[in-house]
Amino acid sequence: MACDASQLAPLLGNATDAADYICNQFVDAGYAIDNTYLLFSAYLVFAMQLGFAMLCAGSVRAKNTMNIMLTNVLDTAAGGIFYYLFGFAFAFGTPSNGFIGKQFFGLEEVPQAGFDYSNFLFQWAFAIAAAGITSGSIAERTQFSSYLMFSSFLTGFVYPVLSHWYWSGDGWASAGRNLGQSLLFKSGVIDFAGSGVVHMVGGIAGFWGAFIEGPRIGRFDHEGRTVALRGHSASLVVLGSFLLWFGWFGFNPGSFVTIFKSYGPSGSINGQWSAVGRTAVTTTLAGCAAALTTLFGKRLQTGHWNVVDVCNGLLGGFAAITSGCAVVDPWAAIVCGFVSAWVLIGLNTLAAKLKYDDPLEAAQLHAGCGAWGILFTALFAKEKYVNEAYPGRPGRPYGLFMGGGGRLLGAHIIAILVNIGWVSCTMGPLFFILHKLGLLRISREDELKGMDLTRHGGFAYVYHNEDPGHRQLASFQLKSAAARVDPSTPPQAAEPNDA
Repeated sequence: MACDASQLAPLLGNATDAADYICNQFVDAGYAIDNTYLLFSAYLVFAMQLGFAMLCAGSVRAKNTMNIMLTNVLDTAAGGIFYYLFGFAFAFGTPSNGFIGKQFFGLEEVPQAGFDYSNFLFQWAFAIAAAGITSGSIAERTQFSSYLMFSSFLTGFVYPVLSHWYWSGDGWASAGRNLGQSLLFKSGVIDFAGSGVVHMVGGIAGFWGAFIEGPRIGRFDHEGRTVALRGHSASLVVLGSFLLWFGWFGFNPGSFVTIFKSYGPSGSINGQWSAVGRTAVTTTLAGCAAALTTLFGKRLQTGHWNVVDVCNGLLGGFAAITSGCAVVDPWAAIVCGFVSAWVLIGLNTLAAKLKYDDPLEAAQLHAGCGAWGILFTALFAKEKYVNEAYPGRPGRPYGLFMGGGGRLLGAHIIAILVNIGWVSCTMGPLFFILHKLGLLRISREDELKGMDLTRHGGFAYVYHNEDPGHRQLASFQLKSAAARVDPSTPPQAAEPNDA
């Protein structure tokens, strides 16, 4: 903030004018700091799209890499347009009713107090994250055109309406609803950064897509036994997981939206900046605990140390802590991560028994661990932190295990059921209609050959020697000709279930 003495000097003769000038400059600086913080958080959350892309690419077979990468780009682009036209208005258009917003279509009347362009960018990044989760569940067997339809519908309507219920000041289940107006146990739902709003929505939608489509060809043999269709690159899975971890530091701490806020007297270290730091710590500890628990849990189950399983466990811990990251102590975050790992392991075992196929474990990870995160918050939310994150509501319920009674737990159980019901009643019929119209799943021939070749003009990985003059020096390379080789196909004839 620049200070011009020539502007200030004439005002010093009038103490009131001088005080007004200084206060206005201070307020302007506060807006600038908070908007910069929110924009930086939005950039981190957007970087998670790269993490999703790498994770998805590594988790599918090489013959479908270009397809899954293109769907990630599509989720981002289509989500941007539809969230701009409709989604942001349905989610945060206020004043409105408790069910759906009705202002700010096409960002009309933005900016205004409390709603600047930074708010749109931040919330858009969340919306496309939900769509990215769903894409992973139906990977390797879904027609490209159907991605356009479900991604647009999810980011333009399904996700925004549900986020309005919990995150808008008008939402019927919002923890930030005006004093005395809460419609849910005089509490509302504490889903701080979206275990339910983002992760359950994406995971449940993905479940219905994968369930209606059915498993990939070869995922289960003729006797019903599970056949591993492994992703082609553990390196990309690890890269994607670390990028998602990095982005989660915007996802969870950034959900405070502002940082320039004190919780105590002037000069106190107790402020929103400290809560932001604590939230980053709880996020980290939950992921770490989940990763280590998965490491040893899967070792007992399979006899192997599997890095892909560990990465999925890590992400499950992050999905679970996202709800209560701002209102629990660090030690509780470790409990959250520990339990989330067993939730994921258990759901994956159940999925195999039920012949359910999700290439990225997205439904189990995001919906299952997200639901656990909602319950965890109702058990471990601390009174002090709840009142800091959601001020102005004396006597607000908090965690059952922390002495806060059962009202918050009751609200959160209802939230889980409502989330399942809303997404099932909207996305389930959409996938079913696409399936009946023949628009959902690709043909058997295309699936066996791989969508990169049959739908996208060629493989993502192409090995050939472009310089005929150096063919003799590259004995380890494939000879030129015009041949293109799918890296997922071994030298010997590929079996049908790995084609």
